[in-house]
Amino acid sequence: MLKENVANTTVQLSDIAAKTGFSLSTVSKVLNGRSDVSERTRQTITEAIETYGYHRRVRSSKNRKLIEVVFQKFDSLWCLEILRGILTEAQAHGLSVITTESGDETHPDSSWVNGVIHRQPLGVILIFSNLTVKETKLLHSYNINYLTLDPSGTPSPDNMSVQADNWTGGVIATRHLLDLGHKRIGIITGPNQMMCSRARFDGYKAALNEHGIPLDRKLVREGDFTTQCGYREALSLLKEPNPPTAIFGGCDLQSMGVYEAARRMRIRIPEDLSVVGFDDIQTSAFMGPAMTTVHQPLQEMAVMATNMLIDKEKGTITNNQVVLPTSLKVRNSTAPVDA
Repeated sequence: MLKENVANTTVQLSDIAAKTGFSLSTVSKVLNGRSDVSERTRQTITEAIETYGYHRRVRSSKNRKLIEVVFQKFDSLWCLEILRGILTEAQAHGLSVITTESGDETHPDSSWVNGVIHRQPLGVILIFSNLTVKETKLLHSYNINYLTLDPSGTPSPDNMSVQADNWTGGVIATRHLLDLGHKRIGIITGPNQMMCSRARFDGYKAALNEHGIPLDRKLVREGDFTTQCGYREALSLLKEPNPPTAIFGGCDLQSMGVYEAARRMRIRIPEDLSVVGFDDIQTSAFMGPAMTTVHQPLQEMAVMATNMLIDKEKGTITNNQVVLPTSLKVRNSTAPVDA
């Protein structure tokens, strides 16, 4: 007799069919991610699979030659840097890469998991996303490994993840401006619900605290990691009665928006306003002036994520969670406050 809520590796497909009242062929369609079943049927069978711990037989690794990358939105150079790293490393191991765009910045649309089940990749790299308990159980039931790159929340110790040291990045960006004599330093954060945004902001606050400078909420704006938002929030900061002499843009794209806001207001960079970005995407070095930014090792993170999935498949992985260091790239967008 089947026991609920206890994983049972002896559960057969016929047991799931008997328990749900659907035919073996219908259960098989759901298992294979087929679209020709109703959503209610899919949900009923999926819940039974989760409840009774059915585990699908894993394909031989020689047939699993695909890594799937799930982006919420593939719309920036940041995404391209990540994808380049994954493609380069996957090709070196004879693997192909498929990309999926689905959902928002914190979690993919629920339809993505059915496609993954149908394709049965070697593993999945999720950009920003943290999985729901239901999605985690589904991937486990199909023996599909997954990894979160730059997780939006705190990853579970049992889940693989790769991220950069965002807190240190926030500290070194702000320290650099403080060392140049700036005391009124504005910041445009990323979305508050994202862990990387909070870590960079915490680093900013820690650096101010080191210099005995209290946090001024009038110099803080929340952004969404886009150039348009950087432009809008920079205008808001620069129109303050006592505007900042420097702005930490939170990411390179937002900092590019700061450049445009300064241009519109006839404010010179770096003579009148110093600007620091975060990410070090390729175009940051070709801004006018070249942008000082925190180097986030995006391609290295992508390579690490790919190798971790491969090692997990081989059973040789030694570390579930990796944090890579950040560093400061000083260019021409920052200068002493009295320059």
